[in-house]
Amino acid sequence: MGITLADAAVNYGADVTLVLGPTTLSPLNPAVNVIRVTDAASMSTVCIERFKNADVAILAAAVADYTPVQTHDDKMKKSSNKLTLTLKPTIDIAESLGKEKRKSQIIAGFALETSDEMKNAQGKLKRKNLDLIVLNSLRDKGAGFEYDTNKITVIDKYNNIDKFELKTKDEAAKDILDKIVSMIK
Repeated sequence: MGITLADAAVNYGADVTLVLGPTTLSPLNPAVNVIRVTDAASMSTVCIERFKNADVAILAAAVADYTPVQTHDDKMKKSSNKLTLTLKPTIDIAESLGKEKRKSQIIAGFALETSDEMKNAQGKLKRKNLDLIVLNSLRDKGAGFEYDTNKITVIDKYNNIDKFELKTKDEAAKDILDKIVSMIK
């Protein structure tokens, strides 16, 4: 969805920088400036730095909420000992940007939910100081990861709710961008 949004935003006339995690996919539009990152920490650093000069940030990445405290450069060999993995929270990019946001900036976040979808998305919208949130449910057939289609609900900071039927990701990207453009005007 993030790559599709980046391609569509260029078509809307935006100067787009896409911070892209590990994937073999790339934007179709060569005008998209791509910055590739390998982990949540580097994504956070780049996003926070780039946000200072941005008018709009669309946070579509599914960044892990936790990361291992200890990492290894080499493969860990199997042993008969029990392995305990200690995790720490990753930096919450949306929350960090929401704290830095100027009145002239717009932040669009995403919420992938499996239960209490609307309530959780609205809570995230408010808690992270977002201007709108795009709700995805893993319960919707044909939506989310690994599909060329998506079914979204867009909720803005004024609690306006736009529910969309299952559409191509290109069409869903246009719905999201149309909402953002309406908030800029």
